[in-house]
Amino acid sequence: MMKKLFVYATVCLMALSVASCAGGEGKKDTAEQPATKSEQTQKSVKKTAKPASKKKLLMPNASGLPYEMLVVMSDEQWDRPLGRAVFGVLDTDVPGLPQSERSFRITRIDPSAFSSNMFRIMRNVIKVDIQNIYTQPKLKFARNVYSYPQMVMTLQAPDEASLAEYVKDNAQSILDFFTKAEMNREIDNLREEHNPEVSRLAQEILGVDVWVPWEVNKFKKGKDFLWASTNTGKKDMSIVLYSYPYTDTNTFTLEYFLNKRDSVMKVNIPGGPKGSYMTTQRDYVYVKDATVQGKYAQVARGLWRVQGDRMGGPFVSHSRVDEVNGRVIVAEAFVYAPESLKRDLMRRMEAALYTLQLPQADKVDNLVYNLEEIVIEPEL
Repeated sequence: MMKKLFVYATVCLMALSVASCAGGEGKKDTAEQPATKSEQTQKSVKKTAKPASKKKLLMPNASGLPYEMLVVMSDEQWDRPLGRAVFGVLDTDVPGLPQSERSFRITRIDPSAFSSNMFRIMRNVIKVDIQNIYTQPKLKFARNVYSYPQMVMTLQAPDEASLAEYVKDNAQSILDFFTKAEMNREIDNLREEHNPEVSRLAQEILGVDVWVPWEVNKFKKGKDFLWASTNTGKKDMSIVLYSYPYTDTNTFTLEYFLNKRDSVMKVNIPGGPKGSYMTTQRDYVYVKDATVQGKYAQVARGLWRVQGDRMGGPFVSHSRVDEVNGRVIVAEAFVYAPESLKRDLMRRMEAALYTLQLPQADKVDNLVYNLEEIVIEPEL
């Protein structure tokens, strides 16, 4: 179905382009033809790897899939309020998805088993340290203790009861901390390996740069608009970039966002059946203010659907101000995976949104793409 939508949109745009050429007016919108499989293998991946640190070279690779968590806690602690509190944090639903999906897949082991290298090198680890030497509960973290890249958080307190309450009170901080750690890993992966053709088209059409997974290799261009997709027909990942003039702060309201998104998608992403087009399920969208690369951004999450068809899925978007050119740049990721879980697909594409580089008045040589992590006391 997604493939049908993408192909139909491409055909429609090509027809508009022919009409434009015949009239001798307007900017010609074109649909990019995908390269052959061999060409994709040779050209689609851009490697910009950073030099590996000495510590990285000496450490084993972290094990586990993205968003897997190892909790080191005894059976008794796990069954008591402390264990239930930790479980409640990690088992929280991912926001913005059409069905319930937990934030992290949880594995719990007894502390005696943690001496095994099989467990020590897990990418995300939460440990518990209950001792009367502590005067109050707190969280600490350490990077790359037993493997790379790894994040180990230690929950410290003089007793279980106070720590259980502390975990509940700081649930969102714990969740955001590990979510951002995973996002940063994906951003690092994109830094080393991404599709340069999407970067080229983004620069050509909008004067920006963005890194997307290499398999996002089908393109559709419009006026101040780019849609890049895997277009496989299932488990599809897409990114959309578009711009519009920046007027004032009233631009960043939910109503303005919904109206602008629907107008852009209706023109640029028609569905398969005649007269169908992408739109927004308005009752399932929320926006919030955020900071991306040190600047203001509006982050929106919600559900999209195709008016006149049965297609739909989740999306997340970043709206940011291009101060140099007086406009708003919107980068949106959405997926179509009707028979699959969507957490990993969405979060992989969401990481790409953080790599969007806007035009700068002054050249930025060392742009920091990574998300700022929640401030938790590091272990020295």
